[in-house]
Parts: sequence; structure tokens; C-alpha cells
Amino acid sequence: MAVNKAEKIILGIDPGTNVMGYGVLRVNGNKAKMEAMGVIDLRKMHDTYLRLGHIFERVTGIIESYLPDELAIEAPFFGKNVQSMLKLGRAQGVAIAAAIRRDVPIHEYAPLKIKMAITGQGQASKEQVAGMLQRVLHLEEEDMPRFMDATDALAAAYCHFLQMGRPETDARHYSSWKDFVVKNKQVVSKTSKPVASVVRSHKIP
Repeated sequence: MAVNKAEKIILGIDPGTNVMGYGVLRVNGNKAKMEAMGVIDLRKMHDTYLRLGHIFERVTGIIESYLPDELAIEAPFFGKNVQSMLKLGRAQGVAIAAAIRRDVPIHEYAPLKIKMAITGQGQASKEQVAGMLQRVLHLEEEDMPRFMDATDALAAAYCHFLQMGRPETDARHYSSWKDFVVKNKQVVSKTSKPVASVVRSHKIP
């Protein structure tokens, strides 16, 4: 099937250790349309490495299904709970590894940047972000997901869509796994198992 050169698929991901959201945008010129959105539900998986392996498998499957040209992912926010930050950083790293494995360019955006791009307010609530996306993408009520992790992921994709026409952006880019490790030393644990070994050593449900 011939593909319009102006057409682009953007995959957005909202990292999470319990629920990870994803959203897919199809872009034609200066118009964007929601292709899909949903979540990877990890709440019933109690083993940390099983969760990471499942994230890798599911993100890989989403990439193979929609063949995105680029990935826009929300950067972990810096909170007071160090353990939670490390867990979130691992989840984000595994999702990024899945994209790198499929040669998908990665663009990382801070939560405040995404909220500003969508609503014009850096402190906007999840509900406000979802409501604005529903309006600008002309989504029906039945299209709106139960979990707002999905709309947060779609927001990351739409934020990247808005940045595409601008010559400069403060989004972080990763061209390889080594590049990601160098730029994120604080979230890459020396004791963490490699993703490949996690997938091999654990049977993914």
C-alpha cells in the first residue's frame, strides 16, 4: 500500500508501574487524527521483572501493529519518593528500549511541557487535558478511555505533533540505548537485569 510522504504515525507513551498508557496519532500534513489509545495494565503482576518484561513485550507489539515513525514519551517527574522514581524510570527505560530495538526515534517531554502544549496551563489536571484532546481531535464520548493514562499518552503524542513544525524544541532525543544510558545515569541501576534477560527468564502471560 502506498503511503503518503506527508503522513506520519506518532506513538505516545505515559510511563507507569501499575498502568502504562499509550496513544497513536496519524498525522497528515497539519492535521492529526487519533488512531488508537489504551493502557497496559500491570496491577495483577507483582514481580518487578515480570512487569518490566511485560512492558517490553506489549510496547514491542504496539510498535509492530502501528509502525510508528516516532515515539513521544513523558519524562518521569522528580518527586520525594526515590523508590517510586526509580521504578518509574525503569518502566520508562524499558519502553524506550523497545522503541530503540525497532529503530523508532524517541522524543521525551516533561509533564509540564505537555500540559502547556495541550491546555496552555502547566498545572492543568488530567481531566482538563483529556477534555481539550477530546475537543481538538473531535473524539466521541465513547472514544474516551476509562483510564486517563491513555489520554496522557495521547497528549504526549499530540504535544510532539505541535512541536514538529517548529525549528527548535527542548525535547530530549535518544538515538541508541547507549545514548539513553549516558543521559539518564540516575535512573539506570547497575544491579538491574538487562531487558533481554528479563524477557528470556520470565514467561510473559
